[in-house]
Amino acid sequence: MIFREITERMEEQKLSCFAAKSTQTKGRKIFEEKCIIRTEYQRDRDRILHSKAFRRLKHKTQVFLSPEGDHYRTRLTHTLEVAQISRTIARALKLNEDLTEAIALGHDIGHTPFGHSGEKILNKIHKNGFKHNEQSLRVVEYLEKGKLGYGLNLTYEVRDGILNHTGENEPSTLEGQIVRLSDRIAYINHDIDDAIRANILQYDDLPKDCLEILGKTHSERINTMIIDVVENSYNRKKIRMSEEKWVYTNKLRKFMFSNVYLNKKAKKEEEKAQYILEQLYNYFLKNKYKMPEEMMKVVEAFDLEEAVKDYLAGMSDRYVINKYLEIYVPSAWE
Repeated sequence: MIFREITERMEEQKLSCFAAKSTQTKGRKIFEEKCIIRTEYQRDRDRILHSKAFRRLKHKTQVFLSPEGDHYRTRLTHTLEVAQISRTIARALKLNEDLTEAIALGHDIGHTPFGHSGEKILNKIHKNGFKHNEQSLRVVEYLEKGKLGYGLNLTYEVRDGILNHTGENEPSTLEGQIVRLSDRIAYINHDIDDAIRANILQYDDLPKDCLEILGKTHSERINTMIIDVVENSYNRKKIRMSEEKWVYTNKLRKFMFSNVYLNKKAKKEEEKAQYILEQLYNYFLKNKYKMPEEMMKVVEAFDLEEAVKDYLAGMSDRYVINKYLEIYVPSAWE
């Protein structure tokens, strides 16, 4: 018995006519025989979940660099929160949860160490610039598994959702649009939580009108936003919030940029982090054979600067710091 076909029939019967059915995928770049048990999107989700790049997210910064407390978000916990919010919305809208989860789990898989500070410095010093969504696509298409041009060989819909979870272009599926919006819902709210924990914000600093409309607590705000998305997207070809909730969500986001993301106290270590990445970038341009052997394949397929960028972007925060210490700080004589 081919169990996958049972699931595919359930999708056809139960999902919305606007859902991306796994039988209708545009497919993979390189043909593969289908799994007996899992649908194509379930297979993609599993490939992302078991990848090395996904595991490294647990030691990559979300907002606060090298936090001492155990309760601050990392890039991995952010990803899991986006996946949870995305699946809740997809289930309510009768869209494809497996596709939604695959996109959510992979959306930040190419993010730099040190969060957006790392992204900013790589964008400045790399000849082709740097955007984490484009790097996430590059990871799943080329870098993961060491098979250049093959990578995880994900379906078109998952790759499209990963690339377009941010930036000017909208994802081609409603499932991808869910992740794009869920990403914003997640980071606005959990970054408030972390900023209060870090004493960057006090609860009373938050805009009162936003709290009145969206909710006074973390869970209330997320619940309000999710319900609003579902109510305004049900049986429609577009994932959206109501005008009112969208205005106050964006107002809260602007508040976070002014008071947290660009806050000097929150970002006091940012210059150090960017200095370390820039020094390592220049070092490996001059010492390419100090990079792992698999990066030489990237040098041959693309060029040295692309390989150095890939190597640094894939590092965790602690690996970057340890590599810098190894190269530039003398060790004690034994």
